[in-house]
Amino acid sequence: MKLNKNLIRRLSLVWLIMAISAASAQNSAVLDSSGQPLRRGVEYIIKPAITDNGGPFTLIDRNGSCPFYVGQRNVTADGIPVTFAPFDDGENVVRELSSFKVAFSGATTCEQSTTWKVDHSGKVDGRRLIATGDDLRYSNYFLINKSGELDGVYIIDWCPADVCPICKFICGSLGSLFENGQLLAALDGSALPLVFDRVV
Repeated sequence: MKLNKNLIRRLSLVWLIMAISAASAQNSAVLDSSGQPLRRGVEYIIKPAITDNGGPFTLIDRNGSCPFYVGQRNVTADGIPVTFAPFDDGENVVRELSSFKVAFSGATTCEQSTTWKVDHSGKVDGRRLIATGDDLRYSNYFLINKSGELDGVYIIDWCPADVCPICKFICGSLGSLFENGQLLAALDGSALPLVFDRVV
């Protein structure tokens, strides 16, 4: 009987440690390239962690009509700043594995939001593109995962489980897709490791 109680205590302790570790990982702040937490409403430039993977993120006029798409400029060009808005209204820091919206600062010739969203209406080479505009359901919500062991290097995923815990999503990681001389952001391929530079 004592053996069973000891075993139960040890298993409970192991479970508690695992739960605390998981909660701690989920609550870790996403860090910018200077080691500071990403904050709600502050402007950042998103760019690849490795310069061979293209330049900073920007708006792309993909086909001469609205909406604009999310893509990358060449390595030497400037990107367009973005701001983040965590799903939890009371949260002012972007945290790993927690849903948020991201939007380019400024406006376009399209009369719509510059908030990122997954374009479910069509695929290119079997991949979903990232367009701009508001969505009343789940397409605007993304999350950030750490990329390997390097501090400050992350992957953006689309998997809005915070927004709808009972929904089933075909989640995907953000990467690049080359189309007609342009680099577009797309899901369902290799993930693109990214860094976030705070605009000063």
